[in-house]
Amino acid sequence: MIGRRGILGCALCLLAAGEAQALEWTGPIAQGGFVRGRTAPGTRLSLDGVPVRVGRAGEFAFGFGRDAKPESTLAITWPDGRRETRTLAVARRAWIEQAISGLPPAMVAPPPETLERIARERELIRAARRHETLEPLFAAGFIWPATGRISGVFGSRRILNGEPRAPHLGLDIARPVGTPVVAAAPGIVRLAEADLYFQGGTIILDHGHGVSSSYLHLSRLDVAVGARVAQGETIGAIGATGRVTGPHLHFEIGWRGIPVDPEMALPPMPQS
Repeated sequence: MIGRRGILGCALCLLAAGEAQALEWTGPIAQGGFVRGRTAPGTRLSLDGVPVRVGRAGEFAFGFGRDAKPESTLAITWPDGRRETRTLAVARRAWIEQAISGLPPAMVAPPPETLERIARERELIRAARRHETLEPLFAAGFIWPATGRISGVFGSRRILNGEPRAPHLGLDIARPVGTPVVAAAPGIVRLAEADLYFQGGTIILDHGHGVSSSYLHLSRLDVAVGARVAQGETIGAIGATGRVTGPHLHFEIGWRGIPVDPEMALPPMPQS
């Protein structure tokens, strides 16, 4: 088992047709891990049968879910047609339990009349995360969208008002209402909603190749759907909207709809 930082990087070098062809990446091969890398242009990749898009300059990214299996298969077809298959050992991680009390009962067990709204909003979120621009905007890497006290970590099993719930699949950063939130990487705005039932003010950015980032519980939205944003550009402000007990930013990174651990994609938090 490994900690949140885990394995910091990996490089794989294979031989094809007598020449060295590199497949290099940074990021942990671990539950919740996010990997971005580069290979020879024209290479084709798939992870456990799921195609991994490779950019014109060889950029690629993939990720592993919280409960990823111990082994994963990476299939590689080099530009000359040679094929390689590698088995990746996916490091297991230990998850903590986190109890949250004081939530309004309707937020823990929503009343029946809100279920249709919740289902509709979940589909909006899924649709936004299905966007997949061809540009590898993720290749610049990620920066912290805000700095502050980490009040919730990826993978923790949450107990709401004493009732066990689904795992927490993002990173919570506690700061006062109105603290600016910036784009963690260059992207295209695919969702900008001010009042979702659980998530409150929400923005979702498309970073290409199925990579997305999500910013929840915002008090203010400064961008609209379709806008292109630069890394570090202010897109909104921390709030206490949706299901929360206090002001914070809930930040997620995902690949093809699979949530990964943001801390494994981010550098150390800078001093605020």
